[in-house]
Amino acid sequence: MKVMIWVDAEGVSGITSWEQVLSGRSRYEEGRRLITQEVNAAVRGAKLAGAKEIVIVDCHGSGGENSFRNLIPELLEPEAEYVFGSPWTTYTIPLEQGFEVAIFLGFHAKSGTVDGVLSHTVSENWLNFYINGEPMGEIAICAGVCGHFGVPVLLVTGDAATCKEAKATLGENVKTVCVKEGISRFAARCLAPQEAWKKIEAAVAEVVKNPPFVKPYRPNEPTTLRIEFTAPEYVRSYLHESVHQVDERTVEVTAENFYAAWRTLWRR
Repeated sequence: MKVMIWVDAEGVSGITSWEQVLSGRSRYEEGRRLITQEVNAAVRGAKLAGAKEIVIVDCHGSGGENSFRNLIPELLEPEAEYVFGSPWTTYTIPLEQGFEVAIFLGFHAKSGTVDGVLSHTVSENWLNFYINGEPMGEIAICAGVCGHFGVPVLLVTGDAATCKEAKATLGENVKTVCVKEGISRFAARCLAPQEAWKKIEAAVAEVVKNPPFVKPYRPNEPTTLRIEFTAPEYVRSYLHESVHQVDERTVEVTAENFYAAWRTLWRR
């Protein structure tokens, strides 16, 4: 079994503040350690289940030189490979090579989710994001990239709202690990990190050894993507090629499939 693990930050146990996930902020180094240890737990689980190849992609844009470079290299679990510095959703080589399993670690709920810890979609400038008219979040975006290459997402970890969103998006069979429950957007009842690591390790081992039946996520085709921004000034940088302006705060693109639409919209 070849396993690709996508890693975000906001859904990690113990993280409830932007100070922990944005580069240069007062508690960023604390956040890095927490993210790194959850990654290590996932890698241990994959190794325990006999994974032949494990690739972890740092997907968190923390800002500046630390964007997609949040994991602490010298603390990382051996017998896996780690991708640093590749912009979000752009590193698809393992998917193209036929990896069989995708796992989403430390993910968060979509924008507007009241009990979603640090909930947002892509940017604080994005008010809402839609796939074929349905409000969606980063779980759907990342799963759509994986699904384009025929790879299902078997496990999602994060807060309770994230786990609920994962099942609503990917189906009831997707495995989830809830490491905290949102009290508000900036407060949560968290598992002790060590307990979260145990649960993640066990869940990864389970889905790698005995994969649940989860279909690759492929939105209906052709696919229309729409972003509603918080203010009109954010529209301009997205207007190009087939992306058109719907109103003063909204852009839209339609293409033959999700991946084509996403690559047109998200030029990174």
